[in-house]
Amino acid sequence: MKEVRNLQIKIKRLLKKIKYPEFLHRFGPKTYKLEDHVSRLLVMQICQLSLRRIEKISNIFGQKCPTYSALCKSRKKIPIKLWQKLLKLTAGLSSGKVAIDGTGFSKSNPSFHYLKRIDSKNPKNYTKLSALLDLETKKFLVMRIRTTPRHDMQDVKYLLKRVRGIKSFSADKGYDSEEVHEICYWKGIQTYIPSRKNVKHGWARKKQIKNWDQKEYNLRGNVESGFSAIKRKYGGFVRAKRIEGMRAEIILKGIAHNLELIN
Repeated sequence: MKEVRNLQIKIKRLLKKIKYPEFLHRFGPKTYKLEDHVSRLLVMQICQLSLRRIEKISNIFGQKCPTYSALCKSRKKIPIKLWQKLLKLTAGLSSGKVAIDGTGFSKSNPSFHYLKRIDSKNPKNYTKLSALLDLETKKFLVMRIRTTPRHDMQDVKYLLKRVRGIKSFSADKGYDSEEVHEICYWKGIQTYIPSRKNVKHGWARKKQIKNWDQKEYNLRGNVESGFSAIKRKYGGFVRAKRIEGMRAEIILKGIAHNLELIN
C-alpha cells in the first residue's frame, strides 16, 4: 500500500495548488478530508474496483478510508470544476499542438460470452466523451462528458475555450466544418482537418487548407492511442448511473493516465 500512500501525497499537493478547502463542506463532519475521498476514488479507477471493494481492501491494510456510501455521495457532490482543474494541473504546460476526438464508455459491463449464449444483443447505449489531447506530451488537457451519444461538433467550442496557447488543431473529417475553421482562424490556430466531399468550401476552410501539412495531421492518431490506453488500463465502462458520477469516473481515468506519464 506504499503506492497508495504516495498517491495520496500527490493528491494533497495538487489540491493545495488549486487552493481547495481541506474538507468537502465546512458544516459537514470533519472525519475525512477531501484528499481522502479524491485519492480513494482515484485508486478505485486505477485498480478497477467497486466502492465496496476499495473500502474493504483499505480496511484490510489499515488505511484510513471513508465508507462506500460516503464515497458514492462525495463522487456526486464534488464539483466538476475540481475534476477539470486536477486534470489540467496533471497535464502541465501544453506544447500548443492538440488533437480532438470522441469515444464512448459503456454504461454496463456484461459478459459478451454470456450474451452470445442467450442470443441477446450487445448494449448500444453509452456515455460520450470528447477530449483534447496534447500531441507531444500525450496527456489529456480537458474533457467533456455527455450521458447520451451526441455529434462530435457539439463540444468543440467548449473544449477550445478551456485551453490556452493552442497553435495547431488536428481532427478527423467529422470535425470538418466552416464554423470550426473560422473559430480557429480568428484565434490564430492552424487546423489540420481533411476536407469532406460534396461540401461548399468557405473562405476560412480555404485559408487553412493552404498551410496543410500531412506529417502534422498524422500525429492525430495519438488521441486515439490515448483513448485506447485509458480503456485498457482503467476499463472501458462506467459504474455510476448519474451524470455526476459518470463525469467523475471518466475524468479520474484521464487524471490517472496523466499521473502515470509524469513518472
